Amino acid sequence: MLNSLKHAVDWVFGQTNGQKVSRLRNYAEEVNALGEKYASRSEEELREETARFRERIERGEELESILPEAFAVVREVAERKTDMRPYDVQIIGAAALHQRRIAEMQTGEGKTLVATMPAYLNALQGQVHIATVNDYLARRDRNWMGPIYETLGLEVGLLQEDMETEERKRAYRADIVYGTAAQFGFDYLRDNMVASAQERVGAERHFAIVDEIDSILIDEARTPLIISGSAEQSTKLYRKFAGIAPRFKEDKHFEVDEKNQQLTLTDEGANKAESFLHVDDIYAPENLDSLHHLKLALRARTFFQKDEDYIVKDGRVVIVDEFTGRLMPDRRYSDGLHQALEAKEGMLVRKESQTFAQITLQNFFLLYDGLSGMTGTAKTEEDEFEEIYGLDVVVVPTNEPLQRDNQPDKIFKTKEAKYQAIADEVERLHGEGRPVLVGTNAIEKSERLSKILKERGLKHEVLNAKQHAREAEIVKKAGQRGAITIATNMAGRGTDIKLGQGVAELGGLHVIGAQRHESRRIDNQLLGRAGRQGDPGSSQFYLSMEDDLIRIFGGDRIGSLMEKAGMEEGQAIENNLLTNAIRRAQQKVEGINFERRKQVLKYDEVMASQRKAIYRLRDHFLLEGEEEGIGDEDQLARKWEEIDRYLKEIIERYAEDLLEEYCPQDLRSSQWSLEGLGEELKKFENASFSGLQEEEKREHLGNEVEEFVLRNWERQKERLKELDGFRPQDMKALIMKMIDKSWRRHLFLIDDLKEGIGWTSYGGQDPLVEFKRESFDLFQDTLAMIRENIVELAVQRRVRRRSAQAVERERLRGSQLSYSHENVNSLRERAGEESTEGKANNPQQRIVEEEPGRNDPCPCGSGKKYKYCCGSNK
Repeated sequence: MLNSLKHAVDWVFGQTNGQKVSRLRNYAEEVNALGEKYASRSEEELREETARFRERIERGEELESILPEAFAVVREVAERKTDMRPYDVQIIGAAALHQRRIAEMQTGEGKTLVATMPAYLNALQGQVHIATVNDYLARRDRNWMGPIYETLGLEVGLLQEDMETEERKRAYRADIVYGTAAQFGFDYLRDNMVASAQERVGAERHFAIVDEIDSILIDEARTPLIISGSAEQSTKLYRKFAGIAPRFKEDKHFEVDEKNQQLTLTDEGANKAESFLHVDDIYAPENLDSLHHLKLALRARTFFQKDEDYIVKDGRVVIVDEFTGRLMPDRRYSDGLHQALEAKEGMLVRKESQTFAQITLQNFFLLYDGLSGMTGTAKTEEDEFEEIYGLDVVVVPTNEPLQRDNQPDKIFKTKEAKYQAIADEVERLHGEGRPVLVGTNAIEKSERLSKILKERGLKHEVLNAKQHAREAEIVKKAGQRGAITIATNMAGRGTDIKLGQGVAELGGLHVIGAQRHESRRIDNQLLGRAGRQGDPGSSQFYLSMEDDLIRIFGGDRIGSLMEKAGMEEGQAIENNLLTNAIRRAQQKVEGINFERRKQVLKYDEVMASQRKAIYRLRDHFLLEGEEEGIGDEDQLARKWEEIDRYLKEIIERYAEDLLEEYCPQDLRSSQWSLEGLGEELKKFENASFSGLQEEEKREHLGNEVEEFVLRNWERQKERLKELDGFRPQDMKALIMKMIDKSWRRHLFLIDDLKEGIGWTSYGGQDPLVEFKRESFDLFQDTLAMIRENIVELAVQRRVRRRSAQAVERERLRGSQLSYSHENVNSLRERAGEESTEGKANNPQQRIVEEEPGRNDPCPCGSGKKYKYCCGSNK
């Protein structure tokens, strides 16, 4: 009763972090009390505990009651196998993860070991996925922690990008699977693209622990996972507009909104564009493609800077990740932006791609029955984790008190004055023998600082995307006496800098931030390099009025505060009012980005329901392996009954569609097109059409149409059963081909809809509301088209024998699929990242689209069927 009352009070008023930790600490005490019990057990006896725990679960016991014993067993094995015995604070973090929370733990506190306890406990009941940010960490953690699970009788799997299907299947047969978030997501999409159930890797989605959860579910939340193939679109327009763009001047021909990375043509700019393109109205529907390419070319020149947002390497435009500072060689900006950058740099322009399957990481991880995560920086985004994922954050105390001295920000008038002051401080600390890490947010800035230090004769290392090959070597030396390291955000997340001998006595590592990032979490990641596991350390940020964050988001308030301070060139100000104003600027940007991520999720929620509907539809016709239909007569009959049952549902809906097309409910019977309806029914080849009776009752007419189509199916079915070598799986493969083709076309139309939906805001409409309405209409049309195509294929025409293997070969004909991330950059304009995570490991390839089918949506975008639009004269 008392516990229920406590839960009720917590639900109404919430818990402080101290209260959360206090309750979780009770688990640590229970685990400690069991220490001696398991210390005396042999490995064999410890392994036997796994079977006992599973028996208790099968009898209905809750995991919560088993938690202390399970954690104690893991702790004992961890000490024996890795020489690491989890501290009490690590048990607190582990209990938070089991409770589907986020554990915020400082750098060096052993998050990798923390995950083993909840992973083992939850693997007793179902498969556990541990998602990391890259293949290296997944492999490292699996090899490092694997012996703990294996000693306890559990199997451990590992996913890597270049694995083939059979290797993935073996990995997913394990109790615990390590892999990247992207690979788990792509496997979900791939499993819903296969023709046979045998091709699925069979991943469960019981419980996920996401390492660096803020990076994956916040920073990467605007980057949907995409499987795509090359589209047949011309690249000439990109080169044309790259040549035109330099003639347009900011503030004269176009205006810039740096906060939202938007630009708008002025009247003079619109006139200039019309003159260049020899058109009367650049905003006319027929000229919107040209307007889109012009704005892409201008955005490429205005918002994307070489050696900051991307570099040119080996004849390619390579993206630099803004959060990690790392090169993303297989990632491409989407919606034509990457092509615009290639044209801007005078390089070969590669073709755009067409989406075949996609899902956001947000919606993917919401598919799991249970979700938790760990990171060093999550508290600042707790509201977002609560609202989107239902996850609260527990800030776990450090094992040793944090000794880092975080000094007040220093603010300068210009960037140059800031850089010289940083160099002065680096030179002073170097003279004392202390190691210094200078963090920047761009390659260009790291190289500018490097040049200044070279001029002063200070030996140093530069760690940025251009020197990534030496990363391990540079990081290893960064904590040594007198070391100077300049780094981009590469040195922020997951970098463990250990102090050299005697450095702690000098004060430890000093971290200098060369600017404040737009997200406080990224700043905190940089700070986390100093003061590791109770080591001494210090930090300080150096800012200038010319920094983008202050210039764009700081507003007039920061400028007026600087003026009141009477600041002179080269003079630094340390002022709490200024520091607080900068924090507010960061919070403002974080709020903007949160709204953008919520907007992406809202758009994808619309697609999620459609995606689930299509995937359920595919499951009806998914092949069950090579032996389907070869067994006894009873088995064969069951397979035909299965197809028969579902096709009858399709036929019923098809008859309704046909009736609505020719005899709409809102028209009088005298206005119906019975002749047109009759012409459609004459196309059926398996039963002769004897004409329709003059019926005024629409219900009777509908029954007549449905009975006629069903009669055709019965005849077709009898023919197919007698057709030598034709099996139920052949029919399934043909039907699935129709579903996949229609779904790809739907995604293509949705992409077009997303690109243009923002314009509705200028008419006072909510783009999201309009997107929901129009995408719903499109999806209903797609479902109707699927039904019509299935009936045409399976019922209307006399099917000739074509093996499922032949159909599948046709389905897979074309260019290889690629696996991509696509980033949505703003609320109304999509211009983000599309990363090729790797070529398809399965022999699955897209179909090169031919002329649209007569019942397909017309590619002109009218919304009509092809036969009633551009194909009407063919």
